[in-house]
Amino acid sequence: MANHKSALKRIRSNNAKRILNKYQHKTTRNAIKSLREITNKKKAEKAFPSVASMIDKLAKRNIIHNNKAANLKSKLASHIAQL
Repeated sequence: MANHKSALKRIRSNNAKRILNKYQHKTTRNAIKSLREITNKKKAEKAFPSVASMIDKLAKRNIIHNNKAANLKSKLASHIAQL
């Protein structure tokens, strides 16, 4: 267990950040899943910018790697193009 006040504070702040990161990551995964389930091309094209924005925010905050974000957006874009 931590012995210093600053270490105890760091534990609390890490837990708070972990919960927020987990929430944002799960929300983005659900948005990606729902975008993949859309069969109408116009609806998918309309939903793509918001999902891409969510993915970019995760990459900017280092919740996911930049390359993973690029791969996800690329796969979603190719999926929309095939509709």
